[in-house]
Amino acid sequence: MTELDQIDRHLLSLLQGNARESAANLARALGIARTTVVARIARLEKTGVVAGYGVRLGRQMEDSAILAFCGLSVQPKAAPTVVRALQRLPEVEELNSVSGPVDYMAVIRCDTHARLDKLLDEIGMLDGVNHTTTSIVLARKIDRRRAAD
Repeated sequence: MTELDQIDRHLLSLLQGNARESAANLARALGIARTTVVARIARLEKTGVVAGYGVRLGRQMEDSAILAFCGLSVQPKAAPTVVRALQRLPEVEELNSVSGPVDYMAVIRCDTHARLDKLLDEIGMLDGVNHTTTSIVLARKIDRRRAAD
């Protein structure tokens, strides 16, 4: 399993936003050299973390990852800021505003329990987040969204 550092996670987030972004623009956004961006992308492709573009995470990452649902209660005035902060986290695959006891439901995929724990701490510490409730998926019983191999 490839260890992802903060720059890798930020790079993945930028690529998920625009997989066709130039290496020079990515380098400026990350504050690193263009050649470093190119090398990191090549490594992410070679290790299967990036399996294609629009950016799809590879099956190795998907199958070996921990999937969790995280409900967030957020202060109304802080909602746009919280959403923007969550957009920068590549582990947050989906965010939905929902009715009920929480305001948002995030679908989170992490490579380890330790990363999930740290990410949940980061989310809970965001200004405007009042409370989070998380459930870890133990087994997928029905999945009609998965693309055919």
